[in-house]
Amino acid sequence: MTRVKDGVLLLDKEENGKIWVVTLNRPERLNAFNGDLRKQVHETYWEFAHDDSAWVMVLTANGRAFGTGQDLRERADRDAAAAAGLPDPMVTMPEYLQNIFPIAERLNCWKPTIAAVNGIAVAGGFNHAMQCDIRIASETAEFGVTEVRWNQGAGWVHHLPRIIGLGNALELVLWGDRRVSAQRAYEMGFVNQVVPPDQLMPVAMEWATRLMTLAPRAVRNFKEILYRGSFMSPFEAARYATNLEQNLRGMKDSVEGPKAFSEKRAPVFLNE
Repeated sequence: MTRVKDGVLLLDKEENGKIWVVTLNRPERLNAFNGDLRKQVHETYWEFAHDDSAWVMVLTANGRAFGTGQDLRERADRDAAAAAGLPDPMVTMPEYLQNIFPIAERLNCWKPTIAAVNGIAVAGGFNHAMQCDIRIASETAEFGVTEVRWNQGAGWVHHLPRIIGLGNALELVLWGDRRVSAQRAYEMGFVNQVVPPDQLMPVAMEWATRLMTLAPRAVRNFKEILYRGSFMSPFEAARYATNLEQNLRGMKDSVEGPKAFSEKRAPVFLNE
């Protein structure tokens, strides 16, 4: 079932609501983020984070672009309003609608997320791909952090070296007047897999379906320690990981895993 949210975002729920497919839907503006789209995306993230039946998210877009950042036409209108002394609605947005931090850390959401990048992903569009854990890219996709061209800020780039290293991050950010190919993004370690355009969603759904077969609490534990442990010393990270594992105790899934192994069958996890 597809749920249309203000026309700018589509939400499909697959596998009894366990897989959410979120589709950006402003193809006429190359999926540039105006106020409505930004609000709908972040509210959908919030809903996903707090829905116990949701296990995996796939983020993609309609048209030839995955996302091109903020809508500069809207930004020009906002600047004109500010010059006239009118309030900027973006300044008063709730904290959870801001995107300086990845959604995992911002919403304490450790469910896996997959970006299926169908085309151009630059500026804020690049950021939304970066906020996902796994990135599958069409061969036609291109990536870039273009803010330096327009004298705009992008505080979210602080997360980028964690993914691709400082040298590659500097290349992308300082050379904002060019885009890199899907293959180059793969070589940098930003993209996990490059596929033909017609295979983008089937492959992304294969990743999502595979994640569905794994123990959800363990998956979320591993994601959390990998994200948070990157800011910790080795000793702190080891202690944090050990403490985090305690939430597996007493779970039915912790009994099911070894039992399925001994019975030589696939486990059936319930997140219980």
